[in-house]
Amino acid sequence: MLREPTIEKLYAMRLRVMADTWMEQDKSPDTLALSFDERLALLIDAEMLARDNARLASNLRGAKLRIADACVEGIDFPKSREIDKSVVRTLATCRWIAEHQTVLISGATGTGKSYIACALAHQACRKGFRAIYRRVPRLFDELRLARADGSYPRLLARIAKMDVLVLDDFAIAPLTDDARRDLLEILEDRYGLRATIITSQLEPKLWHDYLADPTVADAICDRVLHGAHRLALQGPSRRKNKETSSAV
Repeated sequence: MLREPTIEKLYAMRLRVMADTWMEQDKSPDTLALSFDERLALLIDAEMLARDNARLASNLRGAKLRIADACVEGIDFPKSREIDKSVVRTLATCRWIAEHQTVLISGATGTGKSYIACALAHQACRKGFRAIYRRVPRLFDELRLARADGSYPRLLARIAKMDVLVLDDFAIAPLTDDARRDLLEILEDRYGLRATIITSQLEPKLWHDYLADPTVADAICDRVLHGAHRLALQGPSRRKNKETSSAV
């Protein structure tokens, strides 16, 4: 049997890794000693692994995480932070994403809110979900420009389709009327349909006053605060310790 036509067909079907692995198998006496079923299983495993890795790389590029190397394994739990390990472990399963829930991470500047948010988004990408990261002030600028050039509906639709939306640095500056409405639109699109992570220096119990407009504040807080998973980070700023490792 001529192997070249089969190899060409594998390439034509975009099964390049399977084709390459098949050719590599011929160089290994141990592999050649395996049964047909065992060799076929190895070929399929190699192709699937390559596709999973490609999907993860694509999801991470699209997520544009602020801390690209953040991962749940890198989260540490010193007593000063008062992080509930059980909550983090539960979130690492990504069940909260499948159930379209919200994660709220609060704490003073430098306590590692962004790292944990990016780590959870990274974990989501590992599990095959699509995520997107935005700092809230820049998101509002992006929406303002989109409104001006006519791409506002497309941008909202793109955000709404993402399995996980990370809203980092919420409530660090006063909101305009447009920003309040934009935030409500985004959260309304996601309520009960998609998962969201929000980080803020402001405690959630103060969000209603921060939002100022009682009607909008009621709508937003009702959608975000009810049933959310909460992590309230304590302790001093971790940025002050220059010898702190990359695990935060």
